[in-house]
Amino acid sequence: MTSCAGAAGLAGDRLDDFVVAVNELLTNAVRHGGGIGRVTMWAQDGEVVCEVSDSGRGLPAARPETVPRPTADTPGGWGLWLAEELTDTFRLTTGDAGTTVRVSSRSLRKP
Repeated sequence: MTSCAGAAGLAGDRLDDFVVAVNELLTNAVRHGGGIGRVTMWAQDGEVVCEVSDSGRGLPAARPETVPRPTADTPGGWGLWLAEELTDTFRLTTGDAGTTVRVSSRSLRKP
């Protein structure tokens, strides 16, 4: 993940943040999505994009557009919030067939 995102133009803190965000999404897919996650990553229009999907039961239907920050004493539940905070775009799609999260970060390098 790190080498591919780096080759696509992410560097420094932007690269580190993107890798942490994707790691959180993959961890959620394995823990909450039936034990198996799928990841696809590509570069497009000056951005590095990553999509993580699972085949779990999905999230509750009433998901807000923005993931709320967990309270400080919450031992878990930080993954989606972190992924949203650490990337430039965040899109969550969920339902009975599973959950897909797409994140992207703009490269500092010219496309």
